[in-house]
Amino acid sequence: MTKPLVRKDRLQGAGLDAALPYLLLAPSLLVVMAVLLYPLIDGLRASTKFYRFGKPLRDVGLDNYVQLWSDPQFINSLLVTVSFVASAVILETILGFALALFCSREIAGIRFMRTILIIPMVITPVVVAIVFRLIYASDAGMLTAISESFGGGSIEILGRPTRAFVGLVALDVWEWTPLMFLILLAGLQSLPVEPLEAARVDGAGGWRLFWDHTLPMMRPILAVAIVLRTIDAFGTFDQVFVLTRGGPGEATRLLSIFGYDTAFKFQQTGYAAALFVTMGLIILACALAAVRLLKKVEAK
Repeated sequence: MTKPLVRKDRLQGAGLDAALPYLLLAPSLLVVMAVLLYPLIDGLRASTKFYRFGKPLRDVGLDNYVQLWSDPQFINSLLVTVSFVASAVILETILGFALALFCSREIAGIRFMRTILIIPMVITPVVVAIVFRLIYASDAGMLTAISESFGGGSIEILGRPTRAFVGLVALDVWEWTPLMFLILLAGLQSLPVEPLEAARVDGAGGWRLFWDHTLPMMRPILAVAIVLRTIDAFGTFDQVFVLTRGGPGEATRLLSIFGYDTAFKFQQTGYAAALFVTMGLIILACALAAVRLLKKVEAK
């Protein structure tokens, strides 16, 4: 019995159908490569050169990286950034989780409250920074006005290092706690109800339900939320630039501000490129460590 011959045009049609998805994705992929890959390669190249007035003069190899880790200003900016990220993310996680636990209950007006709580997240960061700058102003700010109405004096926030740092953290917590709230609320609403109902039947109270059941089931979601927010917080720039520009002194001089000043104020383009490459590697290392931690949490 002879096998039926497969027509050549049918084979070509099958091959075209298989390649069609990749052909449709090719333009978008090329755009992504141009937007992401080329700046990364160019940044790595620039970090190995010495620039003057925007023009590369000579190759310096890894000298910019060696100089970076011996620069006390970089070390100080790194410590300020780590302190800022840790303070903001911890507070945002605690507040976001508390709000998510409260808003996960179906009570009157809860949907309206959920909508109100996510409003700060959708406001442009520059606008938020301008509003907080007006609030913190020592001459005519809202805090000073409240203090004077109770017989006090002006409250200086942005002129003192510790207060300026706390004010920056407060701004970030106000703006990005809604993001943590949204992620954790979605996680709470996706949890299975059977273990909680069984624990209630056994007589477990609210605290025992949270500690023994809700929190263990929420650990992977908490880890993902913390990782995403940490990566984003490392790149904070807009709010700091508008609110304090890194001052007073170096109290709020995050790595992003230090890199901006190095590149555009002092025209040290190669040094700034090395700084941002190092910053990216630090964020990547933190992300990989968090992914490993997340796998361990999910394995438990």
